[in-house]
Formats: sequence, structure tokens, C-alpha cells
Amino acid sequence: MKQPRHHAFTATIEQKINSGAYPPGYRLPSVRDIMAQYGLSAAAVQSGYEYLVISGMVESIPRSGYYVSATQPVISVPPPLVQRDAAYLHKLSLITSGHAGRRSLAEFNVAAPGDLLIPQKLLLRTMQQVVREEGASLLRYGAPTGNAPLRQSISQHLAQHHTMVHAAELVITDGALQALYIALAAVCRPGDVVAVESPCIFSVLEVLQVMRLQVLEIPTPFTPGALEKACGTLHAKAVIVTPNFHNPTGELLPDAAKQQLLAVAEKYDVPVIENDVYGDLHFSGQRPSNLKTFDRQGLVLTFSSFSKTLAPGIRLGWLAPGRYYKEAEQVRFSLGSAVSPVYQAMVHKLLTTGSYQRHVRAFRTKLAKNAAYTQQLLAAHFPEGTVCSKPAGGYSMWVQMPAGTDMQRFYDHCATHHVKFTPGYNFTTTAAFRHCFRLVFAEPYTPARKAAIQAAAQLYR
Repeated sequence: MKQPRHHAFTATIEQKINSGAYPPGYRLPSVRDIMAQYGLSAAAVQSGYEYLVISGMVESIPRSGYYVSATQPVISVPPPLVQRDAAYLHKLSLITSGHAGRRSLAEFNVAAPGDLLIPQKLLLRTMQQVVREEGASLLRYGAPTGNAPLRQSISQHLAQHHTMVHAAELVITDGALQALYIALAAVCRPGDVVAVESPCIFSVLEVLQVMRLQVLEIPTPFTPGALEKACGTLHAKAVIVTPNFHNPTGELLPDAAKQQLLAVAEKYDVPVIENDVYGDLHFSGQRPSNLKTFDRQGLVLTFSSFSKTLAPGIRLGWLAPGRYYKEAEQVRFSLGSAVSPVYQAMVHKLLTTGSYQRHVRAFRTKLAKNAAYTQQLLAAHFPEGTVCSKPAGGYSMWVQMPAGTDMQRFYDHCATHHVKFTPGYNFTTTAAFRHCFRLVFAEPYTPARKAAIQAAAQLYR
């Protein structure tokens, strides 16, 4: 669009007023001076000054000239034209920290390692090393499915616990949730039925809702009969399962049960999406097998993440999509650029130098102690009839309160003392689990955290 003739000088005056070069009360150049400087007619200059007066930036004083207004106009920004889902916001507030920085010592609701368990020095030192070694190459686009060295190191890491996945079959993702989204998009279409464990982590339920998929909840742990009904009678198009240290219960599915589950899926040719984010966090013995270990038909889409074992801010996960690699690769590309090259290089170095394995060994030892101590605290201070799960790994515990407990009153009382748990109703689309809550023990037990558990028990009474 053609600019008005006065634009050249009015734009300059606006810029100088906004920058402070022309302060309030400043006398502006006369009409004659502007005519001479810009080669404009008197009518054009008058038109320009009228525009500035109307805008409120300039005022005219008769027989004196034009001056910068003492009060500049305030540009009001209209409120955002968005509507938030109140139920979603409420649930989100119950599973995340309410603090922008370090989270409160009385929060037991955030399923991520706490600041004192994050290997900060190791991560920062390794990040500095890869920046020095790889320099500007970290600033370029990478392959959408992830860089080859990282995929190779993850493949070798999986092979250590007898899960054989070729590096070329892996897709690097921006965390576990993106991996789940890609897996679902690769095997489902809107309206399809997806079987999930119940209780089921809130983020999974939210992804299913956003993708317009129907949720079929099956009590955990899955039984062959329940899965037969889901796949055969109810025509589930996919199954989502966390066999190793289920969130929120911490349960570990035995190998025999994993093989039975896979046998049902193979019978009906139904893909199984396996969440293995807690698989490395076993409290004793050998690292448990995952479903992918037993998969011979490519039906299992296994995903994991380093956010749960290293630090929540490291948004780097992976997906082994089996026979659905082509579809998963295309979905991953549609989601935009690859994961941060710095994170990819850092995790690759941690895996290949053995630093990751050493950290995880120490981390899971601390988690095992925390789990045992949490059970002791609950047994000593919570009322008779309270039942808690006995996790074999991970950092979630499922607590069931005595029947008749007014849970909302309990949560409200805890909130007044800044003690936070995740209510059981966050883990279902039904009315189940009203008397349950999830407790996360991913922080060291300081005197303050111990006192918080005791305070919650006292508030119950």
C-alpha cells in the first residue's frame, strides 16, 4: 500500500518520541522547517501534524507551534481470546510444582528427580565438553530421527539387557510424551479405542483426549482375560502399558505375564505401546526385561526418556516403533526440527563413557532407600487401614486411605501446610480411586520432608 506523503517525517517524529529523544513538552520543527527538509508542500506537512495530534502524541498550541504531548497515549492490549479448561488446569496444578524455581520440600506430587538427586555437576561438565569438542556443528539442523551416534549408543545400552534394537530402527524424540504421541499417531486414527492401564498417568489420558481416541481402562496389572476382551470383543486398536515400575503403583510385571500379554496382542494383531521410562530404576537384582525383548513380530512400540533418570529439563527420549517405523518417521518429521543437538551429544557421551550407568546405579540405590523410608513413615503415622503399594523400582507409591475418608478435606488441609500429593482421580476418566493418592519419593528425606509426612497424618486425624 502506498504510504501518505507525510509518512517520512511523521515516522521520524514518532520514533524519536518513543525513544525519548523528544521528551514531553519538546517543541517540534515548524511547518516551514519540515517543508524545507523533506521537500513537502505546506498542505502535506499540515496533514502530517494533524495525524500526530489525532494519535495523541503531539499537541498544537495556537500561534506557538507543535509540541510533544505531556501525556503519551497508552496502547491497551485487549485480553487474550482464549478459554482454558478448568478441569485440565486443576489437574495440571496437582501434578506439577507451583514454583518457577526450586520446588518446595513438602511437594510429593512431581514425578521427576529432585534438585538434590540430579547429577548437576556431571551434566554441566559433560555439556561443556561437547560444546568445546563439536563447536558450531551443534548449531546446525540434525536428522529428524536423531543423530546416528546417539542412536547407536542407545542401541548398545538396550542390548545390555537383552533388548535387540538396531540403531536404524530408533527415533529420537523431544521427551517421552512426544514419543507416545508419535506411536499413537502411527497406529491409530481418531475414534479408535485404546486400552490403557487403570490407574493411568494423567498425561497419557490427556494425549488420548487431544488425539480424539476412546479410552478403555483395564485394571492393572493386565490379565490375559481382560486383554482378550479388549482386543477381541471391544476391538481396541492399540494397548498402552507400563510393565516396568508402573506409574503410579510402582508394580513390576513378571516376564511370564509380559509374554502372556504379548501373546494376546499377537493373536489379534494389535500393536502394544510400551512405556519403559522407569525401566533403568530397579531397586534390586537385574534390570528387568521389557516387552520389546520378547517381540518377534514388530508389534511392540517401546519408548523411554532420559528426563526421569537424569534431569526433567533434558527433553530427550526415544521410540523403537518396530514394524511401524515408516509411519513413526513421517509423524516425527511433521512435528518439526530434531531434538537439541547439545542434548543429543551430551547423552551420547554419558552413555559411551559409562557415566550414565554409574549415575543410575547410585540414583536407584537412593530411591530404594527413599521407598523403604516412605513405607515406614506411612505405617508409623497414617491411620490404621491405610494401604500403600510396595514399588520395586521407579519413584511412585500408590496410597489408599481408609473408607469414609473425606479426601477433598484432607487435600485442602494439606494444602494449607504446603504438603502436596496427587489425588487418585487424576489417574482415571471414571469415578474410581477417590480414596487414593500418588506419593513421589524422588527427593532426599530431610527433616522438613519427614515432618511434612507427619503433618499430613496429623491433619487427617
